[in-house]
Amino acid sequence: MNKKKIENKCMLITYSDSLGKNLKELKYVLDRHFMNAIGGVHILPFFPSSGDRGFAPMDYHKVSPEFGDWNDIEELSEQYYLMFDYMINHISAQSEYYRDFLEKKDHSVYRDLFIRYQDFWEGGEPTEQQVDVIYKRKPRAPYVDARFADGTTEKVWCTFDEEQIDINCKSETAKQFIRDNLITLCSHGATMIRLDAFAYATKKAGTSCFFIEPDVWDFLKDCEEVIKPFGAQLLPEIHEHFTMQTKIADKDYYVYDFALPLLLINAIYYGKTKYLKNWLSICPRKQFTTLDTHDGIGVVDVKDLLPDEEIERTKEDIFQFGANVKKIYNTAAYQNLDIYQVNCSYYSALGDDDYAYLLARAVQFFAPGIPQVYYVGLLAGKNDLKLLEETKVGRNINRHYYSLEEIEEQVQVPVVQKLLALMEFRNTHPAFDGEFILNESDESTIHIIRTAGEHRAELKADFMTKRMEIRYSDHNQMKRLEV
Repeated sequence: MNKKKIENKCMLITYSDSLGKNLKELKYVLDRHFMNAIGGVHILPFFPSSGDRGFAPMDYHKVSPEFGDWNDIEELSEQYYLMFDYMINHISAQSEYYRDFLEKKDHSVYRDLFIRYQDFWEGGEPTEQQVDVIYKRKPRAPYVDARFADGTTEKVWCTFDEEQIDINCKSETAKQFIRDNLITLCSHGATMIRLDAFAYATKKAGTSCFFIEPDVWDFLKDCEEVIKPFGAQLLPEIHEHFTMQTKIADKDYYVYDFALPLLLINAIYYGKTKYLKNWLSICPRKQFTTLDTHDGIGVVDVKDLLPDEEIERTKEDIFQFGANVKKIYNTAAYQNLDIYQVNCSYYSALGDDDYAYLLARAVQFFAPGIPQVYYVGLLAGKNDLKLLEETKVGRNINRHYYSLEEIEEQVQVPVVQKLLALMEFRNTHPAFDGEFILNESDESTIHIIRTAGEHRAELKADFMTKRMEIRYSDHNQMKRLEV
């Protein structure tokens, strides 16, 4: 296997069965339509799983058979640099590891793989004060009752869904477990490992149990040492205050720019670029930029980058200015009470407006970092209300399943053609391997210059009119890119 190394080219984010039915069809689609627009692919979890569309993994040694097998993954890795997910905080409740623990309890070889309340808390239970300070997704202590074959029960840590049982990452059993899984992923083509929910994996009684320092740095270092011989790199995933991303970047790890999506929506809705430009001037340079992902549009990520009233205004106006998105889709009626994000496709959040959408993508592609484009965004996808209503799951509004026939039609749509041209330009012009310069401009415009040696690319955009101009150097001449 001759896997592709990471490149400064656009990365696609997709499920194995979202662009076609499986990995073979995905490769066919990429090679046929997107080979020049896409340099890398983040394949969302493709392992056997018991929930959360792959994020409750049962076994990292296997590809779920409905998607294909390791040969399909490795073929992709020869053409595109690949990112895999490693759910470092948890494993499926249906996994052999947890089932063995439930069957054999203290005699299980995996007894130390999970966080047992009786061992974690003094006296076996947290105090009310200790529960209050935990950074959690549930209004109570994060646990599930483990029901053992001998008829006994005890509490084990469970941060998210009951299918996702937390790992005791400090134990020797877990260290070997993590090492084995990371080696497996790297051996099958991973160039990047995305550490999903990694900030939850450092737990200590009496703390928030979230991003605990210095434990988090030791943890990342241990993971880095495992994958380094394979030439792979880590991307810790965290949705929180931007200063956490800054801390990670300061340690020379890649980070996500999860603040850009809402900042761009804010600028496009109201024609003001002040907050967007401030972030572009201070954001980490070694990062992956996003506008859309398999989750929603992040809100918590812009705390203190937008004033609180601007955050609330922008979040509320997505339901007003966005196309076919309603507040009820972000409620319990659609299994969605996540205050951290709004569920909506990015194209629909911008009112299905081609000019606004291409403007947002142009800023993303000129911003510092490597751009990631979610598969729905790649095809300028609108909100999938049919899937939403069929499943009553809020996030499915932005998780459409595209057939090969649909893709053939959608790639001919003018806004998609222009987006692909923009991505090919971003992948091939040498200026994007150089310096990022944010020029002075008035409050409704932005002027970005990318330069490397004699190579130069410029973006001038007006957020009031949603119009932009892109110029670039070509053999000592400046030319205009038609978008």
